[in-house]
Formats: sequence, C-alpha cells, structure tokens
Amino acid sequence: MKNTLKFGLAALALAAVTPAFAVSEETVAEEGPVGWTPIAIGIATPVQLPWGLNRWDVFGLDLNLLYSDAPTMYGLDLACFTLVRNEMRGGQFSLLGNLNFGDVYGARAAIGPNVAYKDVYGFEGGLGSMVLGNFYGLQMTFLGGVQKELWGVGIAGLANVSETMSYGATFALGCNLAREAHGLQAAGIFNMTEDLHGAQIGLFNFAENCDGGFQIGLINIIRSNWVKVLPFVNGYF
Repeated sequence: MKNTLKFGLAALALAAVTPAFAVSEETVAEEGPVGWTPIAIGIATPVQLPWGLNRWDVFGLDLNLLYSDAPTMYGLDLACFTLVRNEMRGGQFSLLGNLNFGDVYGARAAIGPNVAYKDVYGFEGGLGSMVLGNFYGLQMTFLGGVQKELWGVGIAGLANVSETMSYGATFALGCNLAREAHGLQAAGIFNMTEDLHGAQIGLFNFAENCDGGFQIGLINIIRSNWVKVLPFVNGYF
C-alpha cells in the first residue's frame, strides 16, 4: 500500500511540477514586502507599475501579460503564470499555472497545474494539483490531485491521491488512493485504501480493513474479513 501511494504521488507530481523560474521559500522570507498597492499592471514582474512587484503586496488587481509575483495577494490575480509567496485570498487565474508558498483561500484555475506548499481552502481546477498541505473544498483536475488530506470533493480524470486521509467523495476515471477513506471512493478502474469507512465503487476495490462500509465492483477485497475476496459486493461483517 505504501509503495503504491508513493508511486501515485511521484507520478502526479511530475504532471504538476513547479516551474523552474520560481523563487525559493528562503528568499521570500528574507526579502519581505516594501509596501502595498491596490493595482499592479505590466508585462512580467518586475516590468510593471509599480516597479518591482515582487516586493509589493497587492490588495486589489494584479494583471500581468506573462508573469505576476507578489508577497501577499488579496483580490484578483491574472497572468500566464502567477506566483504568490505568502497568503492568497481571492482568485488566481492563469494559462501555465499557479504557485503558492502560503495558504490559499478562494479559487485557483489554470490550463496548467496548481501547486501549493501549504493548505488550500476553496476551489481549484486545472491540468493537475499538488498540495503539500491539506485541501478543503472542490478540486477538479484533468490528470489528478495529490495532497496530504482531502476534505470535500475531488474529481479527476486520472487519479486522486491522499497521502493520509480523504473525507468526503473522490471520483476518477482511473483510480482513487488514500491511506484512510471516510466517505465515497468511486473510480472507473481501481479504488485502494488501508482503512475504509464508507463505500468503494469501481471495477476493482481493495481495503486492508473495513470497520464499517461496503464495496461494489467486479472484484472486492477486504483483507481483514474472514472471506477476503468477493465478486459484486463485499462489506463489513
């Protein structure tokens, strides 16, 4: 199970890789902001007004043609690629991707990936998602989402991967993986968890333990049951 989760994390992390030109978290902490501005417009940081946006907090609108970079962002952030190095509250919308070093409150959407180093609260959609903290809300991805804990709903084309626990519902054409699953796992191919507290629906379902819940699929495995493998339906008994 642990090897499977690690493989899933690594595979989806490649799809949601952090762009090479992103600054380091240590550099963010050392520099700090020099002030704040209600609006920032330009081509790419730092070629915009006010000059040197990566040293200015933005409380309002951040609009850059190519690349935006701000310590803290409260409002609307629009660019081909967006970077917020501290807390973000509002909306981030881009073509290539969104990167956040701090907590996120609001909505993130991109044709490319969304990456967050801490917790995300709200909605995000895009090619893929990698959250090093926990995700709370609705996550919709073409490839898949990876996070420590998922609280809410995850919808993915390929896979949903929760390193520790998922609370709510996860839907995927491919597979759902979680250390503990509380709620629903529904996949076109495969669902897998160590501890199932809810339901699994898919062609193949696997759980090490099931203290309360059931599985519906072609092959259903609960290793702690005295009957470990059953077709069509399996559950706690």
